[in-house]
Amino acid sequence: MSNKPPMLNNETANTAGHSEPAIPIPAAPPEMPVIVAAMYKFTELADFEALRPQLQTAALHHKIMGTILLAHEGLNGTIAGSAAGLRGFFDYLARLAAMRDIEVKFSFCAEMPFNRMKVRLKKEIVTLGQPAADPRNTVGTYVQPQDWNALISDEETLVIDTRNDYEVAIGQFANAVDPQTSTFRDFADYVEQKLKPLAAGARPKKIAMYCTGGIRCEKATSYLLQQGFENVYHLKGGILKYLETVPEKDSLWQGDCFVFDQRVSVRHGLVQGDYDMCHACRMPMSKADTQHPHYTAGISCPKCHGTHDAEQQNRFAERQKQINLAKARGESHIGQDAGKKAEKQPGKKTGKQAAEKQT
Repeated sequence: MSNKPPMLNNETANTAGHSEPAIPIPAAPPEMPVIVAAMYKFTELADFEALRPQLQTAALHHKIMGTILLAHEGLNGTIAGSAAGLRGFFDYLARLAAMRDIEVKFSFCAEMPFNRMKVRLKKEIVTLGQPAADPRNTVGTYVQPQDWNALISDEETLVIDTRNDYEVAIGQFANAVDPQTSTFRDFADYVEQKLKPLAAGARPKKIAMYCTGGIRCEKATSYLLQQGFENVYHLKGGILKYLETVPEKDSLWQGDCFVFDQRVSVRHGLVQGDYDMCHACRMPMSKADTQHPHYTAGISCPKCHGTHDAEQQNRFAERQKQINLAKARGESHIGQDAGKKAEKQPGKKTGKQAAEKQT
């Protein structure tokens, strides 16, 4: 069976062709030859189910790995590959009229951060669970990274981090509010319980929100506006664009930024951070965590020690054994993939399961 990309459906393709240049792919430094592209766009995709096999085949043809989510409201994903591979894939994606100006942020890493390519169908490309929040109709005011410091330094601005608690734990903007949510779906509860009860006179004059790559803030700002809040702003391109473009000496960012691939975190300049990931609970681990008595590689970390039963621990141990054997052979083991079926505690989602490709 050929992996040559199929022709796009007439309903979704720009049948007139496209003359605009493809998305420019940055040159990767020699020491970090793999290019990572985080992308999203809110747009009507009435026939999104039909796109799944087409994008899967196109990605495989161009040797792209990662995850793409498709829903009626658009596309969200993070993929990685060579410059030539990404150029071919985005040339193909540009044949979709709806994806012509898709938001893309690039970064680099030394090794491929994904082990496979997955295109998934979803109800939402980022799950808030509030139908009224529709960035295609209503969205907050975008703030460019170079203007962000002035906004969040204003005493009349309330700064809200819309990411999950385990992401906030390893880095955030100075003086930002942590809503302490375990999933993005919890954000609506935070608004109902914390923001709405504020008396009219106590409400902030401006609300500035941010997330990893911008997509969660698209929905979060839309939701706040639908709930009657005014003067709602969000960081264009998210933390990733800020860390890429704002010099570290001028930065108000503190710590690392969690990312949803095997790099685990990035810092200023989008260089890979020092965090690792616990393969048992999928939570980020610092170097100090790996020195803790409760840390056993692949089996437990200080955050999840004692929460897994004997059967789960035996599975983790076997998986870690296979990972070690694969490393000794110079190979990659599929169990290292952050998207691999994460073990789940009863009634509790793991970090990766809760996140489901949020950026």
